[in-house]
Amino acid sequence: MYTLLLVDDHKIMRDGLRAILKNSGEFEVVAEAETGLEAIAQAVRLRPNLILMDINLPGISGIEATVEIMRNAPDAKIVILSMHDDESSVIRSIRNGARAFVLKKASDRDLLDALRTVARGGSYLSPQVSDTFLSRVQRGNLNDTQARTSVQTLTPREQQVMRMVAEGQTSKEIAVVLNLSLQTVRGYRKTLMKKLGVSNVAGLTQVALANGLANSHGRSGRGAVAG
Repeated sequence: MYTLLLVDDHKIMRDGLRAILKNSGEFEVVAEAETGLEAIAQAVRLRPNLILMDINLPGISGIEATVEIMRNAPDAKIVILSMHDDESSVIRSIRNGARAFVLKKASDRDLLDALRTVARGGSYLSPQVSDTFLSRVQRGNLNDTQARTSVQTLTPREQQVMRMVAEGQTSKEIAVVLNLSLQTVRGYRKTLMKKLGVSNVAGLTQVALANGLANSHGRSGRGAVAG
C-alpha cells in the first residue's frame, strides 16, 4: 500500500478523495494539509510515497509548494489536481517537478490510474489535457516548448516505444528488439494512447512527428501500421 499526503483546502473535497483512495485498497492517507505551507512541512517530515496536491491553495499555490517540496525532498512524487486545464498551469507544474496533472472532473478511475503510474515511476496527464495539447499542435499554434511538454512527461521507455511504433514497427518486432513480451508492448501502446489522448497508431505517429521523435518517412512508409 502506498502512503499519500492529501492536500486541498476544502474539507468536502478531501473527504471525497479519501473515500476513493480508501476504497481502492492501494493508498493510505497518512496526513492531510489545507495550505501549501502545511503541505511542505508534512511532505518533508513524513516523506510519503505520493502527494496529491490541489493547485489552488490559500497563501502559496500548489505549484509553489511543489517547488519547495522538490527542493527539500527531491524524491517526492507529486500529482497536481486542478479544476482547469490551462496550458500555463500544466507546463509550470511539470517543469517544477510534478509527475502528473489530473483534472478534478476526471473519473475516479483516471485519478487512480495517475497515482498508480506515478507511484511506479511514470508520469501522467489527464486525457482531456492531452487532447488540448494535441489539438493545438495540429493547428500549429502551440510553440515548440509547449508542444514538447506532454511528450516529456513520458518515461524514456515509453518514448522509445512511441518512436518505434511511429516508424512503422509492429508490436512483435518491438518486443523482439527491446526483449519484452508482446503483452508488455501492447500495454505500452495502450498507455501511450491514453496519456496522449489519441485513439490509434496514426494519432501516436502525429504526436511523435510533431515532437521530432520519429522520421517523417517512417520505415518503408509504414508509420501507421496497426501491428
